Parts: sequence; structure tokens; C-alpha cells
Amino acid sequence: MSLHSLQVRPTTYLSLTAVPAHRGDGLGKVRLVSLSTDLPLAERDTLEPLSRRVSLDQKQTLYVQDEPADSVFNVISGALRLYRILPDGRRQVTGFAFPGDFLGLSMLDRYMVSADALAPVIACRFERLAFRNLVCRQPGLMMHLHEITGQELSRAKDMMMLLGRRTAEEKIATFLVGLQARYARIGLSSVTLELPMGRLDIADHLGLTIETVSRTLSRLDRDGCILIVPGGVRLIDQIRLDRMSAH
Repeated sequence: MSLHSLQVRPTTYLSLTAVPAHRGDGLGKVRLVSLSTDLPLAERDTLEPLSRRVSLDQKQTLYVQDEPADSVFNVISGALRLYRILPDGRRQVTGFAFPGDFLGLSMLDRYMVSADALAPVIACRFERLAFRNLVCRQPGLMMHLHEITGQELSRAKDMMMLLGRRTAEEKIATFLVGLQARYARIGLSSVTLELPMGRLDIADHLGLTIETVSRTLSRLDRDGCILIVPGGVRLIDQIRLDRMSAH
């Protein structure tokens, strides 16, 4: 089930753990575009008239690989898994989307990946043509969106390096440290990390087997590097994790 079969619901805010339920701008206005995005407040105000709020339950699909890319999305709360189905039927998890992230900025005719909700998700939807026309009229907005796209490309480059000649421990450490940095940017704990994705998702993201992911996490826990807690992990030995994740 993709977005096109979802109902648009009244304005409510869900959160990925510690993300505030909702905030105003000092005048009692509830904002539609995510407060976690890197866009300045004035540019969020410019986008909001074009936005339409959509809600997904866990496991629902926002959009499907290869379907027409007629919308751009900004994640308000929750988490999504981004993945491709390869020609041989295997799944490659290309990344995860969190509050503040934009999806569909590439402006390709079709979505290159599918996006499924790992937890209940609230997102803003922008009709693609109206979004593109507005961006073309707003040089400042265009510049900031280019910066966001550049960050996505940088993560993709890091992912290519991650899938190279690295041990399972180095891959897991790099994944956790990268997740820590992303969570810190949106105001979540940078010590205890929520893991809304399953171990199979992590395995398909890092090019490992689920058994290797489980064994590696357990070994890092035994060695005092991390502590596995319900729903996530706590980073104990930050220096060692940073050393293992260094390029």
C-alpha cells in the first residue's frame, strides 16, 4: 500500500522518541514543515502553503520504487526504510530517513527506491511541479536544498566506502556513529540510540548477513563497547567506536 491509498489525517504529531510533540513559532502557529530540517524559518514559511500532511502506520509504504515521482516529502516524525529491489530479487537497503529529511529532491521522473515506515510516520507532501516552481523563484531556498542534496550525496559516498574492504565490526561501528551524528542534529540522545530498524534491515544496509550483525553487536556488547538495551543500544566506549569507524 503506497501513499496514494492513504488518508490525509488531522494535524497530529508523532515522534521518534524525544522529538517534541509539537512546537509553535511564538504566535501559537503549529508548523507543518519539520522543525528538524536545516531550512531557515523563513523558507519553511514559504513552503508551508504548498504542504499537505500525510500519516503512515508502521509498515505502510510512502512510495514505491519505479512509480512516477510526483511528490516531494519532508519527514516530520518517525523513521522510514529506503530500499531497492535488485534485478535478481535481492533487497538493498540504501538508507533510513528521520525527522527533517527531504525525500524525492532528485527530481527524477521515477522514484529510485521504495520508502516504508519503520514506525508511525508523519510527513509533509508537496506536489512536485508546484514545489519545483517555487524553488525556481526562491534562490535562497534553492541554495539550501542543494546543500541538503549534497549531504545526501555525501552519505551515499560514505556508504560506498562502508561496503568496501571493512570488517563487520568496522561496518557496525560506522553505522552506529553515523546514526549518533544524525540523531544529535535533531536533538535526540547521542548516547543511547533508538534502533527502529531491525537487524535484517541493518544487514541489508551494510552488506552483511543477519547472523553476522547479531554476532557483532553481541561481541561489541561483551567487550564493553556498547550496551544493548530494549529498542536500541547505548554507546559506552566512544573512543573505540570512533577509531573503528574512522575512514
